[in-house]
Order: sequence, then C-alpha cells, then structure tokens
Amino acid sequence: MSGRNGSSMSHGFPAVGLCLAALLLSNALLYLYLESLHPTDVLLVSSHASCEPRHFKTGTMKNCIPWLQCSQINAEVRKLKLIGQGAVKKVHLAEWRGQKVALSQLASLDYLEDFLHGVSMLQALQGPQVVQLVGFCLENRTQVTEHHPLGSLLNLDIILAQEQHQQHNKWQMRLRLAIDYVSILHYLHDSPVGRRVMCDSSSLEKTLTQFLLTSDFRLVVNDLDALPEVDQSRGLLVKCGHRELTGDFVAPEQLWPFITKGKPFSDNLMPGYNEGTDIWKIPDVTRFLMGRVPGGDVVHFHLFQIHEECKKEDPKLRPTALDVLKVYQSVYSSMVRDNAGFRDML
Repeated sequence: MSGRNGSSMSHGFPAVGLCLAALLLSNALLYLYLESLHPTDVLLVSSHASCEPRHFKTGTMKNCIPWLQCSQINAEVRKLKLIGQGAVKKVHLAEWRGQKVALSQLASLDYLEDFLHGVSMLQALQGPQVVQLVGFCLENRTQVTEHHPLGSLLNLDIILAQEQHQQHNKWQMRLRLAIDYVSILHYLHDSPVGRRVMCDSSSLEKTLTQFLLTSDFRLVVNDLDALPEVDQSRGLLVKCGHRELTGDFVAPEQLWPFITKGKPFSDNLMPGYNEGTDIWKIPDVTRFLMGRVPGGDVVHFHLFQIHEECKKEDPKLRPTALDVLKVYQSVYSSMVRDNAGFRDML
C-alpha cells in the first residue's frame, strides 16, 4: 500500500514541476511578444538646442540667433490663441516667422515682481533642463519661449491614453520622466545662480504644472516665477509665500508649527526652511509619474528605501537630490539590464 502511494507521489512531483515550468514559459513568451510589439525604450538625447549664451534655435531653424528684443517681438510675434492663464501670466500660442512659440504676458501688476524674477531666472538658468527662452521685452512685460504642444506634465495620463502615444505608456518611459524630474531638482539646487527652491509646489497639481512635456517625452521646467535662493552659510532661508500652507503634500517644516497651541498664523513668526522641502515631495510626484503600468510595482519596490528617506520628518536626515538621482538612475539601468538578460536567457 505504502509502496503504491510512494510511487504515486514520486510521479506527482515531476508532473507539478512540468506544469509550473510550462506556465512560466508561457508567461515569458507572452512577455517577449508584448515587448516585440513595443521595444524597450532607450534613454533619449534632449532636443534642447545647443546655442551660445543669449541665443536660441527652435522648431525647424537651422542656425542659432540672438534672443528677440522688444522691436522684434512687437513686429513679428503674432498671437494665435490663449492656451493658459495663472495669477502671474497669460500664455498665448503664437507664431514667429513660421515657428510656433509661447507668448507670456503679465496678467496683473500685483505680480510684477514675480514676473520679473521669472524672466531673470529663465535667462540665468538656460540649459537642457529649462524651457528655451526665445526673447523678452520688459517694457511690455512679455516673454517668448519655445512651444511644447504636449503641454504641462499634469496632462501626462491624458496624453498617454491617446492612441498615437500608447506605445510610450511603459515603466521605462515613466521612470525616465521621474529621472528628469529629480535631475531638474538637482540642477536647481546646484545652479549657476545659487541653491534655488521650487516654491510653486504647494500641491501635486501645482507642482506638475511647473513642467512641460516635450515631443520626445522628456521634461523641462517652465515656470520659474517663484524660485527663491537658499544659502545657509549666510543664514538665508526661504518661505514659500506669505500665507499658511496646509495638507500632506507640503513638507512638515512648511506647516505652521504653533497650530497645536491655538496660535493664529503669522508670517513674521513662521520659520524659514531650505531645499529639503523639494526632496519631501519627490515620492508623491514619482508615484503620479509611474501611473499604473506593468513593471511599475517593481520600480516602487526598488525605490522604497530612498523614498522612505525622502519622507524623514527632519529635513537634515533627507537625501540630496543628487543622492536620489543616483538611485533612480541605478534602478533604471539595472531593470533594463535584467529585462535584456531575461530575454537572452529565453
């Protein structure tokens, strides 16, 4: 009796093993089929033109030319339609010599200082991670920048749901956007004009509107109207606005510290803070960027530890943007390498 049972069990184990192997092989073949339909993305080179300082090249232009000045903007830039409006600026899609550009104009004199700050930051921070400046006219309170038809990062899921862009809706592209985002923070925290903090980031939605999605699915920072400097060696800290900030998205040090004591908010008594506020927000932005795509859960697993560090209550214990960037790049490279190795093994 026991001999027959033993014989039955000895035949049962190989059968189960074969079934499991067949299941794994079928899943692997399905994975490879889907990958063949949409090959693994590779890191793309930024389309930002390489021009000498105070020059630009956009659209189909072959050569770089100096930034447009007031006379050229007034005579040659033609408004087409309103495409955005905030407290500081109204933004029109416009045309200049056959090229589509974005024409921004001051919306209210109450925000003149913010507008001028934004123009100065655009001039000082020109590079691959910042929207390209085409020209400006301080007399008319206008600026002209490169137009990116996909719009702000807030539109990401809507864009990727469109049939012509669905092939990009994969963890590779989404993680690459997160890398771009953290890379921009690193650039701002170590910029040519000092350590800058993104203050227009009191909510996830507001933060996402600060970035534009390029046609090759990269990110550039676009709105630099609220980019104060931090220099702790000079005791220079920042406060983002003069009103009380609330909610879970902002960093703990941005919240009114005396709320539990019943003391009403006072801007004069509110302590300043540094670029650690940008680090606190990274996990929330990346969670949005990753969306819900196959492989996204694996990305979140690999980023869990660095995201835990970003959410430290004490800003001194949080990593720098460079620390986070290195982890993101490492995770991207290792996952792409693992995927390639898995295909080779099959």
